[in-house]
Amino acid sequence: MNNTFMKERPVFPLLMSMALPNVISMLVNSLYNIVDSLFVARINESAMTALSLVFPVQNLLNAIAIGFGIGINALVALCLGAGEHEKADQAATHGMAFSLLHGILGSAIAIAIMPSFLGRFTTNAEVLSMGLTYSRIVFGFATVNMASLAFEKIFQSVGRMNVAMVALITGCVTNIALDPVLIFGLGPVPALGIAGAALATGIGQAVSLVVYLYVYCTTEVAVRFSRRCLRFDAALDGKLYAIGVPAILNLALPSLLVTFLNGLLAIYSQSYVTVLGIYYKLQTFLYLPANGIVQGMRPLVGYNYGAREHGRVSRLYNLTLGLSAGIMAIGTLLCLTIAGPLMGLFTSNPETITIGQTALRIICLGFIVSAVSTTSSGALEGLGKGMPSLVISLCRYIIFIMPIAWVLCGRMGPTGVWHAFWITEALSAVIAYAVYHKAVHQK
Repeated sequence: MNNTFMKERPVFPLLMSMALPNVISMLVNSLYNIVDSLFVARINESAMTALSLVFPVQNLLNAIAIGFGIGINALVALCLGAGEHEKADQAATHGMAFSLLHGILGSAIAIAIMPSFLGRFTTNAEVLSMGLTYSRIVFGFATVNMASLAFEKIFQSVGRMNVAMVALITGCVTNIALDPVLIFGLGPVPALGIAGAALATGIGQAVSLVVYLYVYCTTEVAVRFSRRCLRFDAALDGKLYAIGVPAILNLALPSLLVTFLNGLLAIYSQSYVTVLGIYYKLQTFLYLPANGIVQGMRPLVGYNYGAREHGRVSRLYNLTLGLSAGIMAIGTLLCLTIAGPLMGLFTSNPETITIGQTALRIICLGFIVSAVSTTSSGALEGLGKGMPSLVISLCRYIIFIMPIAWVLCGRMGPTGVWHAFWITEALSAVIAYAVYHKAVHQK
């Protein structure tokens, strides 16, 4: 299959053709996350708290899947851009094999650690029980999710964004349709509560994987899995992990941050922990359209970098930055004007809504400037420069925000945690801009 369109088509329509399916996918995925949370919230607030506490580990497994997938995506795109088609097949084959292995190990470890992990943040028996029930089922589908997300990145790397969009939408619609049936029961189907929410999530992931397998088996794809490509190749595997591990850490760092912030906020009340969990659900909706554009950019910069089209790489970066900033401006406006109603979607507790309203209005002040960090990090991953991308994420999730949140929380109470978000984004944007341009211009 010919992929030269990635270096031949005008930049703006090319980016739009690659990004729009991702934007639609991300919006549907965010809608699914919100709808899923809304159904869980109807059980009770303990169920929402359980989901908030499980989120860091769940996000870590997703980070491993998506981050390593980014490594596959970048290496396949770079190989195709350089005309090394056999190497691209080998990268895809090794990438899928390692993804399956990650899924098996991740499932076993996550299920094993959850009792002690949840016990660190709550002594509420109901919250503990719900958290364990949910996590055991969700993490049981980890291998399915790893395979599905590896397929997603492979199809994106060859420009088949529509396939990834259809697979994700199909999985999300399945999940949304099953949520009320499995949570609250319907006809012969018993009410499973939070277990039903977890089961709906897993079935949705399985449906997405089935879509990918069907398309792969019935259509021509620019890269193919092959048994002969499974032969050991230390250099290739090293490149996959050299790109994938920093990307995994990039995506896993929010889990570490949430765990740290939960520790700060839990001292005050459960409502603050709930608000943080709700914020990250809303953040999914607010950030993912911009991230969809970044995902569309990633294989394009990789392909053009491999083809030595450096001018197109620069134009793609600048265009993505502008579009991402525009999307985040809309998110800022929404949080400033309807913060209360947004929080009210997830809880009826007046205290939680009041706290959440304040949190959203403060945190959103950093949304627009965060476009610099997200665009720079995504572009560097597409170029195969995982370590510079990791530096940016370390600034956003560790180096700046943790000490700032700790200091401000001590001086201002929990409100100081919310201020730490926008201060961190402003500082990180400066670092991100400098790191990106230094890395790109290195010989």
